[in-house]
Amino acid sequence: MQVWARRLHIYISMALLLVVLFFSITGITLNRPSLFVASQPDIEETILSLPQALFNDAHGAVAVNKSGIVSYLTEHANLSGQPSALDVFTEIEDGELIEGEIAMDYKGPGYNVAVFIDMTTTEAVIEKTHYGVIAVLNDLHKGRNSGDVWKFFIDITALLMVFFVLTGVCLLVPKKKTFATSLKWTLFGSLVTLAIFVVAVP
Repeated sequence: MQVWARRLHIYISMALLLVVLFFSITGITLNRPSLFVASQPDIEETILSLPQALFNDAHGAVAVNKSGIVSYLTEHANLSGQPSALDVFTEIEDGELIEGEIAMDYKGPGYNVAVFIDMTTTEAVIEKTHYGVIAVLNDLHKGRNSGDVWKFFIDITALLMVFFVLTGVCLLVPKKKTFATSLKWTLFGSLVTLAIFVVAVP
């Protein structure tokens, strides 16, 4: 068991080397956003004309092709991130579109896009907001707008960290003197953490 614990402890520590550094550094940037995150995001606005066919069926009646609109915007406006559902508002009289608007957004780490489409002109106003590299890293730390694969990666990383700690304990158990000292430091660290929580946290 000691042999396997030692091997796992070493291999897991090396596999997680850069990942632990990433989460440690972004823990600081998350805790002190005023020092690292840009106060003024980079905002870019563009206007894109969409094909009329995306708003009418084969007979010319008003029909919103939601998947087609998302695909067209993603490809021709160079958008990334996870698209939201489309919020569609229409006013129709005698089969004719009097007023129509579509709203949606794309969200990614440190990135947001707001899209407003006027169905009468088929023009989309696209507002891209970039919050900077640190904001991207912070969102990756939290798994915010990062997709299911990245969230799964965070889960696996957390489990590996648990194994890393447990294998470290296994390596200390046979060394009675070192293990006893380690337990004292564990108790000390836990009590300090508890004291800070009780006394200093509002």
